[in-house]
Amino acid sequence: MENGDEAVKKTQVVDARARNISHNVRCTECGSQSIEDSQADVAILLRKLIRDEIKAGKSDKEIYKKLEDDFGETVLYAPKFDIQTAALWLSPLVVAGVATGLWARQRLRQKTNVHIMALDLIRGVPLTRNEKQVMLEILTPPASHLRWKWWSK
Repeated sequence: MENGDEAVKKTQVVDARARNISHNVRCTECGSQSIEDSQADVAILLRKLIRDEIKAGKSDKEIYKKLEDDFGETVLYAPKFDIQTAALWLSPLVVAGVATGLWARQRLRQKTNVHIMALDLIRGVPLTRNEKQVMLEILTPPASHLRWKWWSK
């Protein structure tokens, strides 16, 4: 009786490990389903392969490695974190940071040049470089008045 209970427990452990692994492996035919949810022929064969590997005493890492070697990294739902995936995941943050920096720089430039633009419109003739420099010196407050701004501390 004990041998029967042990065999049942061992089968349950193998099934649980196989289901856990199968949920993390993508079906090569379906693409969007795990092999546990798929009824494709390849998925059925992969589930059998996983159970055979577990019965052979292989660890989960070894089974994932074998699947990755045989079918490529895309077969796993959780790819390895390396320099390529880091660049892929961090590139939107870099692009957003650069865009925000450019936007802030443009806003700052617009604030400082608004008086010159107004003079250009009033006069109808653009200011020369020397005239722009003189106007900026006149319109820019001394540094002591800018102490309340966080970037001038």
